[in-house]
Amino acid sequence: MSTHTAFNYIGGEWISSSSGEVEASLNPSAKGEIVGWVQSSGTDDLNAAVLAAREAQPIWRKLAAPARGEYLFKAAAALERRLDEVAETMAREMGKTLPEAKGETARGVAILRYYAGEGMRKTGDVIPSTDSEALMLTTRVPLGVVGVITPWNFPIAIPLWKMAPALIYGNTVVLKPATETAVTAVKLMECLAEAGFPAGTVNLVTGKGSVVGQAMAEHPFIQGITFTGSNQTGKRIGMAALARGAKYQLEMGGKNPLIVAADADLDQAVEAAVNGGFRSTGQKCTATSRVIIANDIFEPFVSKLLARTEELKVGSALASDTWMGPCASEQQYNNVASYIRQGVEEGAVLLHGGGKPEGLDQEGYYIEPAIFDQVDASMAIAREEIFGPVLALLRFDTIEEALAIANDTEFGLSASIFTQNIAHMLSFIQDMDAGLIRINSESAGVELQAPFGGMKQSSSHSREQGQAAIEFFTSIKTVFIKS
Repeated sequence: MSTHTAFNYIGGEWISSSSGEVEASLNPSAKGEIVGWVQSSGTDDLNAAVLAAREAQPIWRKLAAPARGEYLFKAAAALERRLDEVAETMAREMGKTLPEAKGETARGVAILRYYAGEGMRKTGDVIPSTDSEALMLTTRVPLGVVGVITPWNFPIAIPLWKMAPALIYGNTVVLKPATETAVTAVKLMECLAEAGFPAGTVNLVTGKGSVVGQAMAEHPFIQGITFTGSNQTGKRIGMAALARGAKYQLEMGGKNPLIVAADADLDQAVEAAVNGGFRSTGQKCTATSRVIIANDIFEPFVSKLLARTEELKVGSALASDTWMGPCASEQQYNNVASYIRQGVEEGAVLLHGGGKPEGLDQEGYYIEPAIFDQVDASMAIAREEIFGPVLALLRFDTIEEALAIANDTEFGLSASIFTQNIAHMLSFIQDMDAGLIRINSESAGVELQAPFGGMKQSSSHSREQGQAAIEFFTSIKTVFIKS
């Protein structure tokens, strides 16, 4: 397989960083294999990208929204043509299995088409005026230049669900992807370049978050910044944006519960726990992390859960029989392994996994799915975001107790419940402190046409995706007209 050298994309041109330095992006399925070389950019490179975006923005915003949508339609077609290539790069670079990588890339195509269609929708309202001879209305205007900082776990979907609405509403964009998946991000940007966006409309700068990302948050010409990643980094970005009056949007961590009531369909609930907790190696902000189970069905549920987990094949992201790939990097593997050791040290009982799968010791950053019993709500594995394939099992007697356990966290991103009881469903909908509520379905996943975002420490309380995206990427302008 080829090794790709990824360049920055600034003002419609592919260029190297001003320092000339690059760093390797590695394949977590095969230690030492270099997927590509990415630019180690600095503030000079970011400045060039921001200036290009600033120069292009007045022209782009004056283009009719349906015409802007045509560029997104072309980008969708380009990404669809290269779906297999992009998905394979993603699988090699971050360890997501090839079927999941193809699914994510197809979702990216759908996101582009959805927001292309948004160019034909209304952007304001007519409001009655107290003056009978006047017309009063609202319209929406773009922020200007938008900075986009994205994580490694969804290197196609997350950049697109930020960039596509930003673009359709008249903003220009500078993307700073995670270094771990920068080669995949460049493949995406190649599709946007192929669509023929005017020079400077879309730009990409790779480099360390502490350098490029922080400079983006502090840049005086960036009017809005949207970020997905850790709480620690997100809060730094938010504070920097707030200090200079820029608009900011933060999507951060989760500690997502799955409640299994006594009347649940156990087979469905087990499948939801396995898929929600272990798909993508648990590296989703909406992944199931805590399974809260009614005492009456605890033993049969756990028996089925262990049997299903035993069936999962851990291996190379590109292997056709792999169900779960590796952790995305050595750092991520070490972090997950550390939490598993801590869980044992704190007294939880490791029922399954947590070690290196047999035969894969030297090949990549593989870890067996881990399931803990006898978990106390005060333990780190029950409170902190692990971002790996680790399930903490807790018990309850009443639905009120289950909801109290589920809400006992600083996060509030997603939550799910399995029950046939309508009253329990309604209590869950009303009392669960989470931005995404799912009933008889796994906690992970959201449809692109629906608003997405969290409560409490999971979010800055704005929403992404769907028509809700217009709230962040535009400002309302009220217009009063009188002859």
